[in-house]
Amino acid sequence: MTKQQLIDQICEHHYAFIDYVSTLSDEDFEKSIQDKWTAGQQVEHMIKSVKPITQAFLLPNLLLKVVIGKSNREGRSYDEIVAKYHQKLEEGGKAPNRFVPNKISANQKGSLLKSLKKVTFTLSTQVENFSEEELDTLLLPHPLLGKLTLREMMYFTVYHVQHHHQKTIENLR
Repeated sequence: MTKQQLIDQICEHHYAFIDYVSTLSDEDFEKSIQDKWTAGQQVEHMIKSVKPITQAFLLPNLLLKVVIGKSNREGRSYDEIVAKYHQKLEEGGKAPNRFVPNKISANQKGSLLKSLKKVTFTLSTQVENFSEEELDTLLLPHPLLGKLTLREMMYFTVYHVQHHHQKTIENLR
């Protein structure tokens, strides 16, 4: 995907998730079956996941290069990132504690959705500041997938929200 396609996909899928959750009743927003995360917890998890990526995209390129490094390999495709994520989940991979949501009540719905919308918008605008080459060479750490290029991290981000959107739908069936 090109930089613009990444931006479009990030916005499209995050806003679709936000729109879906915004239509849920308070009861459905708080509903959990078999200790699965509620819709509200899914939203908080997405905020906790996107926010550090947004913050990393605000760092100077030189700092990213010095602290994390530059890629010395060919970039992986969207499908390869998704497959690696599924493999890690099948191996028992779970969200580290800092990404695990708190108990969420229905009265938090509006503020959480507003917060997710804000971090999504911020991320999409930050991606604009990087060249296609920088997206393929600068690295960020991922807790399950290891070091990813910025483009690979965006691939993950695009998929991650779709994954949790689907989990939310399944939990309410």
